[in-house]
Amino acid sequence: MNRRRTLIAALATVVVLAAAIPVSARERPSRDRVEHYVTGSSSDAVTNPNFGLMLAGGGPDVDEAFVEFLSLADGGDVVVIRATGADGYNDYLFELAPVDSVETLVIPDRRSAESPVVAEVLGGAELIFIAGGDQWDYVSQWSGTQVVEIIDEKVAAGVPLGGTSAGLAVLGEFLFSAKKGTVYSDEVLANPYNRYVHLDRDLVSVPMLEGVITDSHFTERDRMGRLVGFMARIIEDGWAPHAFGIGIDEATAVLVDGGGSATVIGDGSAFFLSLQHAGEIVEPRTPLTVSGTTGYRISESSGSFDLDTWSGV
Repeated sequence: MNRRRTLIAALATVVVLAAAIPVSARERPSRDRVEHYVTGSSSDAVTNPNFGLMLAGGGPDVDEAFVEFLSLADGGDVVVIRATGADGYNDYLFELAPVDSVETLVIPDRRSAESPVVAEVLGGAELIFIAGGDQWDYVSQWSGTQVVEIIDEKVAAGVPLGGTSAGLAVLGEFLFSAKKGTVYSDEVLANPYNRYVHLDRDLVSVPMLEGVITDSHFTERDRMGRLVGFMARIIEDGWAPHAFGIGIDEATAVLVDGGGSATVIGDGSAFFLSLQHAGEIVEPRTPLTVSGTTGYRISESSGSFDLDTWSGV
């Protein structure tokens, strides 16, 4: 085949491939790298979801918790968002509950966060779930974009919201952003202004989680010390006069209904902490001294908690 015929064949191949690409994908901005996966119906269902939260501690997912959480979508469209990965949740969630579809959006950068595909899919969600990964990806790539705007609008309209691991970490008013990587309890207790203690605030707006900072993999990674340190920093830095913390173990989820009543499902526990005053010593390069932190440890087999009154049994 001569060069001219080779060129004609190549152009024909390009035309065929272009025809096979969905219109919505062809219309994306040239540098948009969002990935969209659909399991179930590709049409937009319109249902009446009931607000609630699913706060998951990472590790193995809890089937029973997801079944209850997905029921809040009222058979509508479930949208999973993440910055890396693929459609690992699609088949799993679609088989757990009768929903119209499970769609995953992989949103790896700020340009992708402004994609019309993201606006269309996320805007049509009857339930939103933020997968695990690296919370700094979510903070750096999604803050100030339509991703956060749409989530806030959906929550205000009563659409249920959940997250696991890094997805849990970004749900509170305050958050450990992991901008410089993770930090360990002994490091925070030795120096609450350790360079790795990078806190942020207001990524998403969830009224039930005002004043709250969350943490996952809690017992497994010995994170009590760092969560108390984060709370002490929130007060010391003038972000709030008091701080609340929720730490959740792996293979464990906290389901919160529209009234703030929380139940724990799974193998581990959830910890609900409160600090109502500034710490005695919260200074750079100085061990943390803070007294009067109160807390509840709740498991599936014992106890319940109310986020509205911040009290439990």
